[in-house]
Formats: sequence, structure tokens, C-alpha cells
Amino acid sequence: MKVGLWKIAHARSGDKADRADIGLFAYDAPTYAVLKREVTRERLATHFADICKGPVELYPLDNLLAIKIVLNAALQGGAARSLRMDNLGKSVAAQLLRMEIEAPADLPRLARA
Repeated sequence: MKVGLWKIAHARSGDKADRADIGLFAYDAPTYAVLKREVTRERLATHFADICKGPVELYPLDNLLAIKIVLNAALQGGAARSLRMDNLGKSVAAQLLRMEIEAPADLPRLARA
């Protein structure tokens, strides 16, 4: 079934110069396995095509049940140069959580809903 990431995970974001830096966190191991399978560089590049002009980097952090995502060339030069409303990338996590993925209906977070 299609599900928004906001239903099964949480995220934080910020900036590193002209890069948006996002942490995507699963609440449990089964959900983390789904995130690792479904949240790919290609899907992220498509989802963030309007802001990300460089390559997407993805780093699974198995011990934290998290994925670190780096969107290169996403902040129009960074905080000191950008005219973007969110020149520090703080709202990029919210944009990520609007992404939809395929997930089994029996994930713990979905079963509680």
C-alpha cells in the first residue's frame, strides 16, 4: 500500500553550506527495512527535483535505524548567499516526509492507526 513517510518515520534537517542534510528515522526495525528498500537515491532525486541541482547521497545508519540523506546544491549557495525562504534547509525534512512509498499494511506504526 502507498503510505506517506510522515506516518511511519520522523526526520530532521539542516544545512552544510549548499547542502541540505536530512536524517530520516524509523521507529522500529521492520519500518527501517522498508525505508532502506524504498527510499532510494533515484526516488529522492525525483522528489526533490525542484530544489536539488546536485547528486543525492544516501548513508544507511543501521545501528540508529536511520538514513542520512545529503542533497547537494540544494540551498542556492547556502545561508549567506541564498535568497530562499528556508536558506538553512530546516523545512526540507517536512518536504521529505510528504514523499509516498510502498509499505506493507502490517508495519507496527500502521497497525496502531
